[in-house]
Amino acid sequence: MNTVERHKQILSRINKDGKIKVQDICDTFKVSPVTARKDLKFLEEKGLLYRMHGGATLTNPYATERHVNDKEKIQFDEKMKIGAAGAQLVTANDSVLIASGTTVLYLAKNIQPQENLTVITPALNVALELNKHPETEVILLGGVLRKRSSSVTGIYAEKYLNDFSCSKLFLGVDGIDLEFGLTTTNVMEAHLNRQMINVSQKTIVLVDSSKFGKRGFGRICDFNSIDEIITDSGITEYTKKALEDFGIKVTIV
Repeated sequence: MNTVERHKQILSRINKDGKIKVQDICDTFKVSPVTARKDLKFLEEKGLLYRMHGGATLTNPYATERHVNDKEKIQFDEKMKIGAAGAQLVTANDSVLIASGTTVLYLAKNIQPQENLTVITPALNVALELNKHPETEVILLGGVLRKRSSSVTGIYAEKYLNDFSCSKLFLGVDGIDLEFGLTTTNVMEAHLNRQMINVSQKTIVLVDSSKFGKRGFGRICDFNSIDEIITDSGITEYTKKALEDFGIKVTIV
């Protein structure tokens, strides 16, 4: 098989499966890893795919930072359902952490507080939403304000968290990659998210299916730190099974 025909076959496979691994190219076409990577580089330069660690994908695997006002409009229906499902996990006399992001904002919008709810958050929009409920105590973390996300980050927020122990963390992310883990587009936010995980008994990730297969700049954690993921029906069965193999409960709304 010549190079042109091999390229056609690679594109046919990636259009069918959404991604392809270097090892699959080597096994299928009996070529070396060097040749396989050259094929993927050539096809990427033509704008036909995106290279990633160990292979290539049909969609851009790198999450880009958007303003919170723009993100609210993306996957709106899915985020509303995910937020509503997450809100059902908030119980009476609960003390929870809610991170920043548009999906967790819909969580805040759906919470119906039951007896002495305490919420700690770095997100201004989440704090303002929950401040509407007189029976809810809202603790807003201090730090450097990120205007694009309307939330705070930095060492002051991280140190403040050391004084708390919460039953649950509701976490939003910009990317979930089965090899790389959970990520966000901002490294300072990733650091704060890790500290939130450390002071929480249980971590619940609220994420729409468009974030799977994506990577942000800042790595938050691997899958061993996550207890549950709530997402929508756009997630593939392969991804769902892989997450369950990590011991994560996957709830689809």
